[in-house]
Amino acid sequence: MTRDPHPKSPGLSVSITEPMIHKLVHAFYADVRRDPLIGPIFESHIENWDEHLEKLVAFWSSVTLMTGRYKGRPMAVHIGLPEISRAHFERWLALFRACARDICPPQAAAVFIERAERIAESLHLGISLHRGEPPGITPPDFRSPAITEPKPEPAS
Repeated sequence: MTRDPHPKSPGLSVSITEPMIHKLVHAFYADVRRDPLIGPIFESHIENWDEHLEKLVAFWSSVTLMTGRYKGRPMAVHIGLPEISRAHFERWLALFRACARDICPPQAAAVFIERAERIAESLHLGISLHRGEPPGITPPDFRSPAITEPKPEPAS
């Protein structure tokens, strides 16, 4: 089911579309499934890939276009995976960044990547707290310095 993007969604101004989301999600998870570090985790927990991919398309539609299509609980799902660690999040992000930059125009890729980094931080922190692991002084920073906006030069 498709819903119109919210007029103030972060993806609308950088021309993110439902077909772009679909292409990115499907290409990215094809990479994930082939990855020796994180692929086995996904393969052991996902029974129906077609259904899972459509759920992820709805998730990214909600995240970037604010369509409200996703109705899941990603924190609860990820907390239930005892084998995932920071290294898995880092690999997931590395693959996601590369795929987004390969498939999407630069400004759209930047929106996807910024959202993915926030999501990874949030999930990692939630999992750490659930496991009773000390989160440290600040949450882990998964953000890539390559996508931070440059500060404008002062006017002369």
